[in-house]
Amino acid sequence: MEHEVFVPVPPDRLRASLADPAQVARAVPGLQRDAGAERPVAGRLRIRVGGHTITYRGELRVSPRDDDAFTVEGDATEARGTGTVTLALTLRVTEADGGSTLHVHGTATADGRITELEPDTVDSTTRRLLTRFAENLGAAEPAAPEAPEDPEAPDEPEPEPEQEQEKRTSVFEAEVPPPALDPLAEDDFTDSPEPPAEAAHARRTMIGRSAEEVDHAPPRGRYAPVPAPQTVVPTETLRWAAPAAALVVASAIVVTRALRRRR
Repeated sequence: MEHEVFVPVPPDRLRASLADPAQVARAVPGLQRDAGAERPVAGRLRIRVGGHTITYRGELRVSPRDDDAFTVEGDATEARGTGTVTLALTLRVTEADGGSTLHVHGTATADGRITELEPDTVDSTTRRLLTRFAENLGAAEPAAPEAPEDPEAPDEPEPEPEQEQEKRTSVFEAEVPPPALDPLAEDDFTDSPEPPAEAAHARRTMIGRSAEEVDHAPPRGRYAPVPAPQTVVPTETLRWAAPAAALVVASAIVVTRALRRRR
């Protein structure tokens, strides 16, 4: 198998990314690394070939060579099956206009479910996987080199105990002026025993109504009590309704007596 991928990064940066196993592991698309694994490039790899999805569990080893090339060896086993995949690749980085080119040469052998699929579909899936790997590797941020410690740098002098004690106690030993409501503080109300009306009004506005006003004041707003409905009877109607009722009662009594006499 031979494949080439253009990566818009300098060759030195791409080689540095290939030499870092952590960046190689992050660049493999679909790789789920095992938690706590000693080997950085190890875990589960899920690939989609045509309309089928196959999950492999295995590891990948990347080793630099003396000719600025890298050797890639990997083996994996199906997570739900007995199929295996073994590959041996050689990666070489060359300079190109505006970036670099990653050349991939090698072989791969497999058995299991992947052998039941179309060879062209498997070949296109493999090339797409290598292309995405190269693009992810070029997009990875290079690791920042750690700054070496300077053994000749002078150590910072430690503060003396007396200076530390002064820094700690200087804040708490500062004099605090007495508050305005301190009974021992001097006031300006010596001539007038009661504060002026403006001060009393301002204090009532700030503090609110007194407890006596709150206790005796009826509730207002939505919590105010609803007054009971009052029955209003016009007085003019009662003036003629009472005599008329008396007249009707008297007439009924007279008629009743007359009927008894006839019997």
